[in-house]
Amino acid sequence: MLVRNYMSSPVVTVKPALPFQEALKVMREKRFRRMPVVDDAGRLVGIVSERDLLYASPSPATTLSIWEVNYLLTKIQVDRLMTEKVVTVTPDATVEEAAAIMIDKKIGGLPVLDGGNVVGIITETDLFKALVSLFGGNHCGLRLTLEVPGNKGVLADLARTIFDQGGNVISVGTYPVSDPSKAGLVVKVEDVSREQLVDKLQSLGDHVVDARECNSSA
Repeated sequence: MLVRNYMSSPVVTVKPALPFQEALKVMREKRFRRMPVVDDAGRLVGIVSERDLLYASPSPATTLSIWEVNYLLTKIQVDRLMTEKVVTVTPDATVEEAAAIMIDKKIGGLPVLDGGNVVGIITETDLFKALVSLFGGNHCGLRLTLEVPGNKGVLADLARTIFDQGGNVISVGTYPVSDPSKAGLVVKVEDVSREQLVDKLQSLGDHVVDARECNSSA
């Protein structure tokens, strides 16, 4: 799962000299929360967020007249509000690498650079889409949450058991459990009876924490 498969592209960018009110208008029309800032050569020079622009908006408590406020606002350009030290990723970075950077830096989006050019942007929403895809959230099936022995070959045995029951594995994910001798698995399968498969897995020593039928939106 690479950034190139989940990033938003083509990306909408703004120029440093754009009045901030125009940038805010673009964000609201496009429903963006951040936009890369590029110079006339297309090089990335910063990133500006909706929060940055809203902070520049006038307070209702201002003593200036509406004409004075509007005049001053027209003088504020994006380059005065943008963040210049931009954290980026490449299209070939993995989505988990992008997610780890966002968590570490406490940011909600990363411009994607390829050869110095901005080719996309990946955001928290894109990562949520990747998570849904990873766990087969767009497919109908039986979703199993399991605690299994942390031995080699356990996943192969699980897949073989599902196959022997006539089922097909749609997705597999892992999660940490408190017992270091065990592993947590989230598995989605199709074409298999819930009762029959659960009974078979528990007879093999797997603890079925949860088993539920999922519809196409689960």
